[in-house]
Amino acid sequence: MKQRQSQQGHKRSRLTTRMMVGAAALLLGGGGLAAVATTALAGNAEPDATAGHQHTAVATTISCPDVGEKLRQVPQSAQLQVSKGLAALDRQVHDAYHRWMEGGDSAVLTTLKHQRSRTIGTMVTAINRKAPRPDYLLKMSGCTTKPVDEGAGAGGFDSTKSTANGWYQGQLPQQGGQPEQGQYQSQQPGQDQQQGQEQQPGQDQQQGQPGGPSPDDFVDINNVQPNADAPPFAAPNGGNATTGTFTTECGRNEDGHFNPDNVIVTPGVSNGAHHTHDYVGNKSTDGSSTDESLAASDTTCNNGDLSTYYWPVLRKLDGQAEQKPGAAQDANVGSVLTPATVTLTYRGSQAGQVRAMPRFLRIITGDAKAFTNGTDNANASWSCTGSEDRQLKDKYPLCPQGSQVVRTFAFQNCWDGRSTDSANHRTHVTFSDSNGNCPQGFTAIPQLVERLTYDVPQGASFAVDSFPEQLHKPVTDHGDFINVMPDDLMNKAVDCINRGQKCT
Repeated sequence: MKQRQSQQGHKRSRLTTRMMVGAAALLLGGGGLAAVATTALAGNAEPDATAGHQHTAVATTISCPDVGEKLRQVPQSAQLQVSKGLAALDRQVHDAYHRWMEGGDSAVLTTLKHQRSRTIGTMVTAINRKAPRPDYLLKMSGCTTKPVDEGAGAGGFDSTKSTANGWYQGQLPQQGGQPEQGQYQSQQPGQDQQQGQEQQPGQDQQQGQPGGPSPDDFVDINNVQPNADAPPFAAPNGGNATTGTFTTECGRNEDGHFNPDNVIVTPGVSNGAHHTHDYVGNKSTDGSSTDESLAASDTTCNNGDLSTYYWPVLRKLDGQAEQKPGAAQDANVGSVLTPATVTLTYRGSQAGQVRAMPRFLRIITGDAKAFTNGTDNANASWSCTGSEDRQLKDKYPLCPQGSQVVRTFAFQNCWDGRSTDSANHRTHVTFSDSNGNCPQGFTAIPQLVERLTYDVPQGASFAVDSFPEQLHKPVTDHGDFINVMPDDLMNKAVDCINRGQKCT
């Protein structure tokens, strides 16, 4: 009888909390709470002041293994099926996240695992028609939860204290990353916890931005120690370095070219990113673009560069909610900020000459899921004008009056010499070491560096678009690039860089 009463009390406690969280979600616009408050009280069904337990609020999001990152071979015949599968996996996590934030329990993760298992199975079957069967993907269906204050990767990564060398080559201190394949288990939410302490609406969120960011995601740039020897857009110098640069002027997206697609990761799919991208360069880029359509397009670049340059938009947290995919429907709320400046520069190698990129080379830098994936592929750089010797990887900068927020993307600068893309969109390119040397089998190519500046209101007033469960964390910032330069323009850029000249 006592056991039954304890179980009933436990259920009432969980139900009460779900109702509280659901009410808070309605107050905040619904579907985008950043956190669920629970109370850590292991082994006890009811709060007991005499037991000496401390009630601790635990805010969580959903964390799933990244199937796309583990792909190693995708035959041409399976590409569309795999693309649709990856998009379906993201949609399933999106929907599960919203159910979880509205007060869901372990059934949310159980349902999600079953959905993912079916989708991954379909992808494996499609790949297996023309390639070895990737059964290791089948171990990646289970998801768990992640405390929102844990940071990206195991133990987090505090970029305000980093003095790591090779900052602009994309290296990050290793923080443990993801578990090995097969270690993902469905955690039972509330299994060792009691849920009896509600969170006040907006307690750990920014006003007008359901789902994040947290005040802890911001830091005063004046409190950051200098950690960069040179600005991230500076050309290499000294020794055997190729010191030239080639700059392509493509505007600031004044024409308003936006969509929530990702033609590199999920070609053929609409809203494959679940967040809105800013585009400059090629005017036709969307989820259905092909090499042929990109080559036939017009461009915003003034030198005939047809390349596609895109990144998640930055939003002002003013509560404006566009009810469409990639915006409020995917928990991205606020007015889109147009960059004050966009600078696209190609630079050389510290180790010597560079060779031309192949046309239609695709590169992604950074990781849109770095908050749950860990920082292995993270490559965000945030700073303020006038303080760019201080670069942040996992914090948004609070800039002094009159200073602009700066986002910088330094892309991979070594290519395998064979492929314009790879199954996971990463293994065909990589970063050189701090001396500019590429790994064996790779060759140096011009390094694209994108520098964006923004005028933002004072305070913690902005956030980058993200997948809902990534909570608008700054570490998830990323850039995407497809080289569609005519060959003669690419050759001009390479010649300019290798000769040590500055060209446009």
